[in-house]
Amino acid sequence: MSGVVVRPGREADLSRINEIYNHYVLTSPATFDLDAITMEQRRSWLPQFSTASPYRLFVAEEGAAVLGYANASQFRTKRAYDTTVETTVYCATEATGRGIGRLLYSALFDALRDEDLHLAVAAITIPNDASVALHERFGFTLTGVLHDVGRKFDRYWDVAWYEKRLG
Repeated sequence: MSGVVVRPGREADLSRINEIYNHYVLTSPATFDLDAITMEQRRSWLPQFSTASPYRLFVAEEGAAVLGYANASQFRTKRAYDTTVETTVYCATEATGRGIGRLLYSALFDALRDEDLHLAVAAITIPNDASVALHERFGFTLTGVLHDVGRKFDRYWDVAWYEKRLG
Protein backbone atom coordinates (compact mmCIF):
# COMPACT_ATOMS: atom_id res chain seq x y z
CA MET A 1 0.00 0.00 0.00
CA SER A 2 1.91 2.95 -1.33
CA GLY A 3 2.27 5.95 0.94
CA VAL A 4 1.00 4.31 4.13
CA VAL A 5 3.54 3.98 6.94
CA VAL A 6 3.01 1.98 10.11
CA ARG A 7 4.98 3.14 13.13
CA PRO A 8 4.79 3.12 16.93
CA GLY A 9 2.15 5.49 18.28
CA ARG A 10 3.17 8.56 20.24
CA GLU A 11 1.62 11.37 22.23
CA ALA A 12 1.20 13.57 19.15
CA ASP A 13 -1.18 10.92 17.72
CA LEU A 14 -3.58 10.93 20.65
CA SER A 15 -6.00 13.53 19.33
CA ARG A 16 -6.51 11.61 16.08
CA ILE A 17 -6.65 8.23 17.87
CA ASN A 18 -9.32 9.69 20.10
CA GLU A 19 -11.23 11.07 17.13
CA ILE A 20 -11.19 7.66 15.40
CA TYR A 21 -12.21 5.79 18.55
CA ASN A 22 -14.92 8.25 19.59
CA HIS A 23 -16.56 7.89 16.19
CA TYR A 24 -17.16 4.22 17.08
CA VAL A 25 -18.23 5.10 20.62
CA LEU A 26 -20.97 7.37 19.26
CA THR A 27 -22.07 5.40 16.17
CA SER A 28 -21.25 1.72 16.57
CA PRO A 29 -21.53 -1.25 18.93
CA ALA A 30 -17.88 -2.11 18.10
CA THR A 31 -16.97 -0.69 21.51
CA PHE A 32 -19.15 -0.78 24.58
CA ASP A 33 -18.00 2.62 25.77
CA LEU A 34 -21.15 4.73 25.91
CA ASP A 35 -19.54 8.13 26.42
CA ALA A 36 -16.84 9.76 24.32
CA ILE A 37 -13.34 9.38 25.74
CA THR A 38 -11.84 12.68 26.87
CA MET A 39 -8.32 13.72 26.00
CA GLU A 40 -7.41 13.46 29.68
CA GLN A 41 -8.54 9.81 29.65
CA ARG A 42 -6.66 9.20 26.41
CA ARG A 43 -3.46 10.71 27.81
CA SER A 44 -3.68 8.43 30.86
CA TRP A 45 -4.16 5.44 28.48
CA LEU A 46 -0.90 6.00 26.56
CA PRO A 47 1.76 5.17 29.21
CA GLN A 48 0.85 1.46 29.19
CA PHE A 49 2.47 1.12 25.76
CA SER A 50 6.22 0.77 25.26
CA THR A 51 8.63 -0.82 22.82
CA ALA A 52 10.26 -2.35 25.93
CA SER A 53 7.15 -4.35 26.84
CA PRO A 54 4.61 -6.61 25.15
CA TYR A 55 2.07 -3.79 25.31
CA ARG A 56 2.42 -2.02 21.99
CA LEU A 57 0.64 0.71 20.05
CA PHE A 58 0.97 1.24 16.30
CA VAL A 59 -0.57 3.82 14.00
CA ALA A 60 -0.93 3.83 10.24
CA GLU A 61 -0.42 7.19 8.60
CA GLU A 62 -0.51 8.53 5.11
CA GLY A 63 1.24 11.85 4.79
CA ALA A 64 0.44 13.49 8.10
CA ALA A 65 -2.94 11.77 8.52
CA VAL A 66 -3.36 8.93 11.02
CA LEU A 67 -5.72 6.41 9.39
CA GLY A 68 -5.97 3.88 12.19
CA TYR A 69 -4.30 2.22 15.13
CA ALA A 70 -3.80 -1.20 16.68
CA ASN A 71 -2.60 -2.20 20.09
CA ALA A 72 -1.82 -5.10 22.38
CA SER A 73 -2.67 -4.42 25.99
CA GLN A 74 -2.83 -6.21 29.30
CA PHE A 75 -5.57 -8.85 29.30
CA ARG A 76 -6.10 -9.09 33.06
CA THR A 77 -4.19 -7.72 36.07
CA LYS A 78 -3.49 -11.06 37.79
CA ARG A 79 0.13 -12.08 37.08
CA ALA A 80 -0.78 -15.53 35.76
CA TYR A 81 -2.24 -13.74 32.72
CA ASP A 82 1.04 -11.96 31.90
CA THR A 83 1.67 -14.11 28.81
CA THR A 84 -1.69 -13.14 27.30
CA VAL A 85 -2.46 -9.85 25.56
CA GLU A 86 -5.72 -8.43 24.25
CA THR A 87 -5.50 -6.90 20.79
CA THR A 88 -7.65 -4.35 19.06
CA VAL A 89 -7.64 -2.38 15.84
CA TYR A 90 -9.65 0.67 14.74
CA CYS A 91 -9.58 2.42 11.38
CA ALA A 92 -10.91 5.82 10.42
CA THR A 93 -14.12 5.47 8.43
CA GLU A 94 -12.48 6.89 5.32
CA ALA A 95 -9.73 4.26 5.58
CA THR A 96 -11.85 1.12 5.94
CA GLY A 97 -11.60 -1.44 3.20
CA ARG A 98 -8.08 -0.33 2.21
CA GLY A 99 -6.09 -2.99 4.06
CA ILE A 100 -5.08 -0.62 6.87
CA GLY A 101 -6.16 -3.09 9.57
CA ARG A 102 -4.05 -5.79 7.91
CA LEU A 103 -0.99 -3.50 7.85
CA LEU A 104 -1.48 -2.57 11.49
CA TYR A 105 -1.90 -6.15 12.67
CA SER A 106 1.13 -7.25 10.61
CA ALA A 107 3.29 -4.67 12.39
CA LEU A 108 1.80 -5.50 15.78
CA PHE A 109 2.33 -9.25 15.52
CA ASP A 110 5.82 -8.78 14.08
CA ALA A 111 6.67 -6.67 17.14
CA LEU A 112 5.23 -9.28 19.51
CA ARG A 113 7.11 -12.19 17.91
CA ASP A 114 10.05 -12.12 20.36
CA GLU A 115 8.05 -11.29 23.47
CA ASP A 116 7.35 -13.84 26.21
CA LEU A 117 3.74 -14.24 25.11
CA HIS A 118 1.61 -17.33 24.66
CA LEU A 119 -1.80 -16.03 23.57
CA ALA A 120 -3.53 -13.03 22.03
CA VAL A 121 -7.25 -12.60 22.53
CA ALA A 122 -9.76 -10.33 20.85
CA ALA A 123 -13.37 -9.55 21.67
CA ILE A 124 -15.59 -8.68 18.70
CA THR A 125 -19.12 -7.37 18.97
CA ILE A 126 -21.13 -9.36 16.45
CA PRO A 127 -22.18 -9.05 13.76
CA ASN A 128 -18.96 -7.52 12.41
CA ASP A 129 -17.92 -9.47 9.32
CA ALA A 130 -14.92 -7.27 8.52
CA SER A 131 -13.38 -7.64 11.98
CA VAL A 132 -14.04 -11.38 12.08
CA ALA A 133 -12.39 -11.78 8.64
CA LEU A 134 -9.35 -9.73 9.71
CA HIS A 135 -8.84 -11.73 12.89
CA GLU A 136 -9.30 -15.07 11.14
CA ARG A 137 -6.79 -13.96 8.47
CA PHE A 138 -4.26 -13.52 11.28
CA GLY A 139 -4.90 -16.97 12.71
CA PHE A 140 -7.42 -16.17 15.41
CA THR A 141 -10.03 -18.85 16.08
CA LEU A 142 -13.42 -18.48 17.70
CA THR A 143 -13.47 -19.72 21.28
CA GLY A 144 -16.99 -18.72 22.29
CA VAL A 145 -19.77 -16.16 22.28
CA LEU A 146 -21.17 -14.25 25.22
CA HIS A 147 -24.80 -13.59 24.39
CA ASP A 148 -26.54 -10.30 25.20
CA VAL A 149 -23.52 -9.23 27.25
CA GLY A 150 -23.61 -5.53 26.37
CA ARG A 151 -26.44 -3.03 25.97
CA LYS A 152 -25.96 -0.11 23.62
CA PHE A 153 -28.34 1.80 21.35
CA ASP A 154 -31.32 0.30 23.20
CA ARG A 155 -30.47 -3.30 22.33
CA TYR A 156 -28.32 -6.14 23.58
CA TRP A 157 -25.23 -7.30 21.68
CA ASP A 158 -23.29 -10.54 21.57
CA VAL A 159 -19.50 -10.60 21.86
CA ALA A 160 -17.42 -13.28 20.15
CA TRP A 161 -14.08 -14.12 21.77
CA TYR A 162 -11.20 -15.11 19.54
CA GLU A 163 -7.73 -16.38 20.40
CA LYS A 164 -4.40 -16.73 18.59
CA ARG A 165 -1.42 -18.76 19.79
CA LEU A 166 1.83 -16.80 19.92
CA GLY A 167 5.48 -17.65 20.40
